[in-house]
Amino acid sequence: MKLIVAYIQPHRLNAVKQALFEKEVVKMSVTTALGCGQQMGYHETYRGADIEVNLLKKIRIEIAVNEPFLQTTIDAIIQGARTGKIGDGKIFVMNLEDCIRIRTGEVGKDAIG
Repeated sequence: MKLIVAYIQPHRLNAVKQALFEKEVVKMSVTTALGCGQQMGYHETYRGADIEVNLLKKIRIEIAVNEPFLQTTIDAIIQGARTGKIGDGKIFVMNLEDCIRIRTGEVGKDAIG
């Protein structure tokens, strides 16, 4: 079992969801995040004051998958999120020690579904 955490551009969320849906990956958690990487933010002027904005809006997607779906899920995220420009995002893959479905008590691979 693996936990995939991806940070993507907010405007690419629908494309990523569509790519995942086409690969039959429909269970995910999506949250709004702030962060910076190679983009390093930008400067803007607000009411005459120069402001440095270095935390940019991102979308964090978390998906727990069993081994057979790992590469398929990663490929779908890349397909939906890639624009070829700096700031497309990152994907992290971590081992998932255990998973428990609260409603049924299922444990492990069965709980992920």
